[in-house]
Amino acid sequence: MKLWHLFQITPQRTQMEDPGLSHASDEFPVPPRKAEMFLRSTMIGVLSILLILVAWHLVALMVITLRQTPFPTPWEVLERFVRLLSGHPLYNKGIEEHLVMSLSRWGIGYLLSVITGLLVGMLLGAYRRLHSLLMPAIIVLQLIPGMAWIPIAMLLFGLGEETTIFIIFVTALPPIIIDTTAGIRMVPKIYIKVARMVGLRQGELFFRVLMPAALVPIINGLRIGFANGWRVLIAAEMIVGVSIGLGYSLIQARWSIDFEAALVCIVIICIFGLIMEKGLFALIEQRVMARQGLVKDVLT
Repeated sequence: MKLWHLFQITPQRTQMEDPGLSHASDEFPVPPRKAEMFLRSTMIGVLSILLILVAWHLVALMVITLRQTPFPTPWEVLERFVRLLSGHPLYNKGIEEHLVMSLSRWGIGYLLSVITGLLVGMLLGAYRRLHSLLMPAIIVLQLIPGMAWIPIAMLLFGLGEETTIFIIFVTALPPIIIDTTAGIRMVPKIYIKVARMVGLRQGELFFRVLMPAALVPIINGLRIGFANGWRVLIAAEMIVGVSIGLGYSLIQARWSIDFEAALVCIVIICIFGLIMEKGLFALIEQRVMARQGLVKDVLT
């Protein structure tokens, strides 16, 4: 049995029940099942996307009518997207090559920020003096916009991959440290006392008690760090001199006045962000909160 289970309390049914509650199921609605919840959330998501597409189409018609300027409609962008997926090059590279290069840069920078952020956050959360010494500096880093790091990164690494990775790393790092620290410091002291009573060492205390108890704030920090790193990746690729990637494609589309290509890149950026947010972070957070008894797990 994991130590974390020692701190979970499962309510038990009593032997005697109120007779007046025997027909409670007839008076109170039954919670929706998993399939119903999934169908409902899917319909809401589809409706949201349709609203965005309708608004996009109306804006395109207004711009075309009032300003006499071509503005790509959703259908035109979809047609261009299909052509790119079928092998049509985008600035001498396939669209999948641009996406893979952007993901690789983001993956390296984000992974480094996650490892560093979790380690530093656990130390700051566990040691009060270290927290007092270093947390003000982390707050200052949090206040610096990601784009502001570009001159410093160029001085340190010049133009190229290292500059982009450094900017992603330093932009995604502060929220991970801050939320991990906050999560560790919010763990009830009784958990630590019980862990020490059963003989856990310092390392076991971190990974078997503090980390599980602080998972919700940690996931929130990882989510914010992902968003920060993904946004600044696209901006950095537009500036620091790379020759492939979604950000590079966006800046080239600007110079070549290829607005369809620009909107295709924006759609890809949004799709990946939604997959990470709804398909990864939201599900993990829901599972963790359900396991800790904070919300009902509607997925099981």
